[in-house]
Amino acid sequence: MSDTEDTQQYKVVVNHEEQYSIWPADRENAPGWKDAGKSGTKAECLEHIKQVWTDMRPLSLRKKMDAQKGS
Repeated sequence: MSDTEDTQQYKVVVNHEEQYSIWPADRENAPGWKDAGKSGTKAECLEHIKQVWTDMRPLSLRKKMDAQKGS
């Protein structure tokens, strides 16, 4: 492991299942992922994800479980 600080800039990305990840800010998003509106250091991006991604279940599973509750 290097002792040098990670100065890379990242962006938060999200997919259709509302799952989050980080991606280098200067690279094109992977297919199926779109910008979530936050960029910064790795730590800043991970902190943002920690705050907004409070339910780790994929969107399709949350919808299915909500529908079963209503039955």
